[in-house]
Amino acid sequence: MAKTAEHTRWIREEARRLGFAFVGISRAEHMDEEARRLEAWLNKSMHGRMGYMARHFDKRTDPRKLVPGARSVVSLMYNYYTDKEQKHPEAPKISKYAYGKDYHFVVKHKLRDLFRFIEEKIGQVQGRVFVDSAPVLERDWARRSGLGWVGRNTMLIHPRAGSYFFLAELILDLELEYDGPIKDYCGTCRRCIDACPTDAISPEGYILDGSKCISYFTIELKEAIPEEYRGKFENWMFGCDICQEVCPWNRFARPHDEPEFEPHPELLEMDRGEWEEITEEVFREVFRRSAVKRAKYEGLKRNIGFLKGGDG
Repeated sequence: MAKTAEHTRWIREEARRLGFAFVGISRAEHMDEEARRLEAWLNKSMHGRMGYMARHFDKRTDPRKLVPGARSVVSLMYNYYTDKEQKHPEAPKISKYAYGKDYHFVVKHKLRDLFRFIEEKIGQVQGRVFVDSAPVLERDWARRSGLGWVGRNTMLIHPRAGSYFFLAELILDLELEYDGPIKDYCGTCRRCIDACPTDAISPEGYILDGSKCISYFTIELKEAIPEEYRGKFENWMFGCDICQEVCPWNRFARPHDEPEFEPHPELLEMDRGEWEEITEEVFREVFRRSAVKRAKYEGLKRNIGFLKGGDG
C-alpha cells in the first residue's frame, strides 16, 4: 500500500509540474453504464457521419482491450482558456481551443514526458498515452476520476475551473490509488440548452445530438451543410463555444499560461472581408500549426461561404 501511495503521489506531482491543471485516477475496468449509453446514442444516429464513433466499441468501453493487463486510467486536464478575442465583432468566429498550436501535439508531448518519468521512477510499466486520438471515452473517465461532472451541455465541468480544458489519459498496468466521482452541480440551470441555436442539446440536457452541433458541421462534416441550418450558426466558422460561453461555471476560467496556445497575430486581426477573401497561402501561414488545418482550406471556405449566405 505504501508503494501504491508513493507511485500515485509521484505521478500527480510530475503531471502538475508538466502543466496539467488537474489529475484524477480510476480503476481500469469495463464501463457497463457508459457502454449502454453509447450504444443508445449510436442507435439514434446522433454521431452523424462520424463513422469512427461506431468502430472499436469494445475498446471504447474497456481500457484493458487497449492495454492488456491495464489496472489504472490516469485522467488529466490541460487548460486552454484565453481571454483574447478576435478584434472585429463581424469576423467569422473560431473556437478558442483552435487559436494556437494543435493541442494533439502539445499535450501528447507532455504525456509522453510523463510516461517516461513513470518508467524512470518506477521501472518497467506497460501503458499508452491518449489525447483525443483513439477509442477512449475521455469525459467518462474524467468524471469517474472526480475531475468534474458531465454537465447538461455534455462537457466536463470542473467546479473550480469550468470546462475550457483538453482531456488526456494514461492507461497503465500499474496499481494506483483511485478517486471517485463528484456530484452534478448543474441544478436547474438550462442556459446551454436555451442558447444552442441548432437545438443540438436535448430538452433536458445531458444528451448531445452530434449531427446537429455547429462543431460537427464546421469540422467533421465533409459534404455540404444542410440548408435548414442556414442563418443558425451565429457566425461560427470553425467549432463553437456557445454552450461554454453561457455556462455560469466558466466564470472560474482563468487564462492558460501555455505559449504554444498563443494565437497567430493575424488570426485576431482579420476582419470579415479578409476572412471572406482568404487565400490558400494566408490559410497555410495563419493555421500552419493549428487544429483548423483539419477542416482544410476548402472546408473553411465552405463554412465562411455558408455564413455569408445567411448568417448575419
